[in-house]
Amino acid sequence: MAGGVRRQGRAYALQVLYALDLNGNGNAEHAVQTYWELFEVDLEPESLNFARQLVCGTDAHMSEIDDAIQSASRNWRLDRMSRVDRNILRLATYELTRAEDIPIKVAINEAVELAKRYGADESAAFVNGILDRVAQEVRKA
Repeated sequence: MAGGVRRQGRAYALQVLYALDLNGNGNAEHAVQTYWELFEVDLEPESLNFARQLVCGTDAHMSEIDDAIQSASRNWRLDRMSRVDRNILRLATYELTRAEDIPIKVAINEAVELAKRYGADESAAFVNGILDRVAQEVRKA
């Protein structure tokens, strides 16, 4: 899968995770398809499939992902983080802990790019710092 395909997939996955978070969660698989149809998102099939893997995987492991983020984010409770940052962290933590075909550095760099694109001014540094600590724990395991 080319980098552009995965980058598009990540961006779409973030949007779906954000919507699920905003709406109090729901069926991840259904949300991927519904938002794609509702908003007529222009995605290549490979990007949509990658997004589906990310959203469904993140959703399936949400409790352990949130625990990993919470333990890495000193002085920041998950519910106090911006919704964008929280869901970028969830997506990237899923990649760091579950997607063995994605190098740690790539997962972090892609998350930082999402934070620059969709987050606030300080989001990229915030996301990078927390994911670096998550990655250190992943390396220990």
